[in-house]
Amino acid sequence: MKVAAGEFKAKCLKFIDQVNKTHEVLVITKYGVPKAQLVPVSEKPKQLFGFMKGSASITGDIISPINEKWDADK
Repeated sequence: MKVAAGEFKAKCLKFIDQVNKTHEVLVITKYGVPKAQLVPVSEKPKQLFGFMKGSASITGDIISPINEKWDADK
């Protein structure tokens, strides 16, 4: 999304709230030329361990042998 610098100046707090809500980058232009970006702050995970819990799933048998020759078996 793009906005002119004059409009950004007048509605700065509104645009900050909008970027925070939508996580969309706002490009601020001056005479139609991009001059700055307003980007949402990326939140860091609260813990290192377990922050990806629930993001993967097992779709098949991961225990049984696959009966394939490995390069290490040579």
